[in-house]
Amino acid sequence: MLSKEMEGALNEQVNNEFYSAYLYLAMAGWFAERNLPGFARWMRFQFQEEQMHALRFFDYILSRGGKASLRAVAAVPHEWASPLAIFESTLAHEREVTASINRLVDLAIKQSDHASNAHLQWFVNEQVEEEASVEAVVQQLRLVGDAGHALFLIDRELGLRPAPATAAPEAGGAA
Repeated sequence: MLSKEMEGALNEQVNNEFYSAYLYLAMAGWFAERNLPGFARWMRFQFQEEQMHALRFFDYILSRGGKASLRAVAAVPHEWASPLAIFESTLAHEREVTASINRLVDLAIKQSDHASNAHLQWFVNEQVEEEASVEAVVQQLRLVGDAGHALFLIDRELGLRPAPATAAPEAGGAA
């Protein structure tokens, strides 16, 4: 069974993950409006992944006898100056998510909540991947600057990203 403190912290993370999903969907829209379908596809897949992350936390709370409490999701930005600005914003956001996950791990360790710690390790590893993939795009965009033909090539490359696995854990099931 989860402590009330851990339950609250995990519910906060559910909200954080849904915020991330909304943020990436807004970014996908920004790219689509500018006829950059590869960038838009990449961000839509990020949106889908974040929804799956939220569900993993939601189902974990339920599986441990907790109460999943959904709250309003804060409004997300809708305008950015450039593709580079979006990916720099994405990297900063992913670093915030990493810090949030790390705080959850710290709480699990403090409470000797080994089950939650084990559950959270998947997210620790996921955040390493998330930051690395975004950092790679940031570096490419910094390298090419405003060169339109290079942006076109990056757009094509990002459009090749495979779709995330769509299977989400079932309610009450182990995530």
